Amino acid sequence: KNLHGKTDRSARFKTVISLCQNGENHLFEGVINGTLRTERTGRDGFGYDPIFEPNGYDITFAEMDLIEKNKISHRAIALKKMMKFLQQGR
Repeated sequence: KNLHGKTDRSARFKTVISLCQNGENHLFEGVINGTLRTERTGRDGFGYDPIFEPNGYDITFAEMDLIEKNKISHRAIALKKMMKFLQQGR
């Protein structure tokens, strides 16, 4: 409702994972930019997935194969950053 008639429908999902290790706090951020569609499409996902179209794609998260979505999602990006940090033995 809030976006009805709006021309700028840009959006972003953001996840921040916090890891406290040896008394130090480390933050790992994942962001994915996209556009909010006016119509819901797709059957998978939840929340905004049926209206969120990631930049560089012509389908919504709800239409996307789960494997593909999990490669590019904001959660996956943040998790990959944390895994890289941990694999470096920090």
